[in-house]
Amino acid sequence: MSKIGLIDYGMGNIHSVKKALESLEEEIILIENHHQTKDCKALILPGVGSFDPAMNNLKKTGLINDIKNWINSGKSFLGICLGLQLLFESSEEGQISGLGIVEGQIKKIPQLSNQRIPHVGWCELLPTRQNCLMKDDEYNNWVYFVHSYYALPNNTNHIAANVSYGSEKLTAIIEKDNLLACQFHPEKSGKTGEKLLLRWLKSIQ
Repeated sequence: MSKIGLIDYGMGNIHSVKKALESLEEEIILIENHHQTKDCKALILPGVGSFDPAMNNLKKTGLINDIKNWINSGKSFLGICLGLQLLFESSEEGQISGLGIVEGQIKKIPQLSNQRIPHVGWCELLPTRQNCLMKDDEYNNWVYFVHSYYALPNNTNHIAANVSYGSEKLTAIIEKDNLLACQFHPEKSGKTGEKLLLRWLKSIQ
């Protein structure tokens, strides 16, 4: 059976993602160099932390070109939390350029009088269109968020779901062809997270 490659670049939630996927009977390999991707059916870029240190760590692995080539070849790819943000061109959190796979910028969540930053806790996903995780009329999917920045793609059609933050709507899911990315943590989102991960696994070509 082909494996799920989990990119290990020293930023955060690698073990919780690995455990969540193994509970779904997937075989996981930790990817630290490009030689390890050949037996994979999909790649996951997880992440917790800050943008610039994450990009620096990712550069040290030598995997950046492999990630870009993988996505450009049409193979399945999932970004989680900071792993979503790194796919963009730049972030207000740092000075280093991102991967640039999705055109747009990572913006700081606006400070609202009745909301705290970081945005932490359980929130309902609000689909904007049908995607591989959700139907466009599917609600009551509560998932766990921890973030201070959010994605703003140039092409808003790439936004597959939002989440409410006061009067604002923040990007929760990005889907662009074979690329899927979640601002929330499916591996920390209980039965809903398990359901969404299973749907992604079933979508893998």
